[in-house]
Amino acid sequence: MTDPRPARQKVAVGEKLRGERKVRTIPMVNEENTHRRKPDWIRVRVPSSGRIQQVKDMLRKQKLHTVCEEAACPNLPECFGNGTATFMIMGDICTRRCAFCDVGFGRPNALDPLEPQHLAESVRDMGLRYVVITSVDRDDLKDGGAAHFVECISAVRDMTPDTRIEILTPDFRGCMDEALDLLSATPPDVFNHNIETVPHLYKQVRPGARYEHSLTLLQEFGRRNPQVPTKTGIMVGLGETFDQVVETLHDLRRYDIAMLTIGQYLQPSKHHAPVDRYVHPDEFREYARIADELGFTSVASGPMVRSSYHADLQHQGIDVGIAHPA
Repeated sequence: MTDPRPARQKVAVGEKLRGERKVRTIPMVNEENTHRRKPDWIRVRVPSSGRIQQVKDMLRKQKLHTVCEEAACPNLPECFGNGTATFMIMGDICTRRCAFCDVGFGRPNALDPLEPQHLAESVRDMGLRYVVITSVDRDDLKDGGAAHFVECISAVRDMTPDTRIEILTPDFRGCMDEALDLLSATPPDVFNHNIETVPHLYKQVRPGARYEHSLTLLQEFGRRNPQVPTKTGIMVGLGETFDQVVETLHDLRRYDIAMLTIGQYLQPSKHHAPVDRYVHPDEFREYARIADELGFTSVASGPMVRSSYHADLQHQGIDVGIAHPA
């Protein structure tokens, strides 16, 4: 089947665009860590491939993208095998180039005005009762894409009114007030924005963002929409310390964030930030214990946890995140 999506420029960390050429810069590679063998507790469940291909065919037919594919999520076989997906709207080209992310970087295409309708049709056809909608960063748009999020929320609710909607948004840098006005008028069921890492690592891992800005975005949305839980996620294994993670958890609660995911960072390619260490499941359990004591309403903490992994179950307060070593 021919992929109807337009060709994109995908530039790895360690490259930059200059006109139509890709110019190599010094990659962030730690050879010792790049080739480190994954421990036994880093495992991907692989179900029957037939269902996976059905979901992919549907997405291509509707000209939709999923973060499952674009970010090389290790849980793709399990989620696609169960007929679920996290939809990525506004294209598959990001205006930022974070050291951990495998989504393509470059000049985005214009928004597709039919995308909300195609998204709603896919949610209906897949029979989803819970859907996560995320996006690339669109710093080229005046509202950061907030109005397009609203159109997608409205389209899904019009077609499948019983479907619960979680949005995983960018940080709306430079347009936070306008974006929050739009999203507060048509709020989702869960508002998610990922902190990604501890503040100590922001300059090297998330250089286009600010830690305090992301915290403020989450807090301000919650203040305007107290009936909607706020959610965030962080990765570990990038070089942070245990104490830095715990300090970050305290920050999140000070900003009234309700739901939390913590997962292992996995290096998408040799041009991305290297894995500093593979965090043992016992440490994830300790993070979950501390987060529970701090008052988070829902915590998913484990090596294979990702921000939208079993988001429907987490929304119900079901613990899905603890993995046990073999």
